[in-house]
Amino acid sequence: MIPAEFDYTRPASLGEALQVLHDRGGEAKVLAGGYSLIPLLKLRLGTPGILVDIKDIGGLDGIAETDGELRIGARATHAAIAASPLARAYPILGDTAAGIGDPQIRNWGTIGGSCAHADPSSDWPAVLIAMNGSLVCRSVGGERVVAARDFFLDSFQTAIEPDELLTEVRIPRPKPGSGSAYVKLERRTGDFATVGAAAQLHLSGDGRIDAVGIGLTAVAEAPFAATKAESALHGAHPSAEMFREAGVAAAEQSRPVEDRHGPVDYKMAMVREMTERALARAAERAGARG
Repeated sequence: MIPAEFDYTRPASLGEALQVLHDRGGEAKVLAGGYSLIPLLKLRLGTPGILVDIKDIGGLDGIAETDGELRIGARATHAAIAASPLARAYPILGDTAAGIGDPQIRNWGTIGGSCAHADPSSDWPAVLIAMNGSLVCRSVGGERVVAARDFFLDSFQTAIEPDELLTEVRIPRPKPGSGSAYVKLERRTGDFATVGAAAQLHLSGDGRIDAVGIGLTAVAEAPFAATKAESALHGAHPSAEMFREAGVAAAEQSRPVEDRHGPVDYKMAMVREMTERALARAAERAGARG
């Protein structure tokens, strides 16, 4: 199918792009890697009045650590994140970036595009939720920082305002004694997740879990924090039994639907399994780092 007619602009600066978004409001769509947006245009599921191509805007693809947090530009590709020496201090980022799509998608797709598109089965949102990350939105009026747990509102819906551009993702640097992991079930390598679970935990001096984050994807209208599972683990010693309890709590909070990836009961069982695996791997890494 041929996309509907639209205007196209390729601004040379962030200020120019923000002005276009301000002037054209809700009829503008932002193009970064294009792997999420272009299929929607072809199917006419997206019909923007103007396409804002941000490829020429400098400074949006950096990866740097500052003020105790990792800052990833919205145009940073999955491949660049996987290869970054800085990101290696955050093992969950390698788990995630290396498992997205195929090499072509990893080389062109961006973390900002993935988060802004907000596919309910995408990987990065669950990771940012587990890591208590945040997302930076810019407009001509200034900068706004939104916690990842408040950013993903519904299927393909986020907290980004029509005149805003997602410019950066921020992840707090884990304390010593922390571990993180992302695991997912997929029909074929590179597919969207059937179930994905991200976990980060911190072990106190006596070996108890004193901080934990769990994000789930593909099992609700939007990726979400498994808060019941987090509460079940807080203050406990890590163990297979505790991780099973957390998996059950995560499944109870999930809202999967039957589709070509499987029936509801199967997905609920896989939420339990993926949550257990993510927590076990995170705990192993926490012990190694601590």
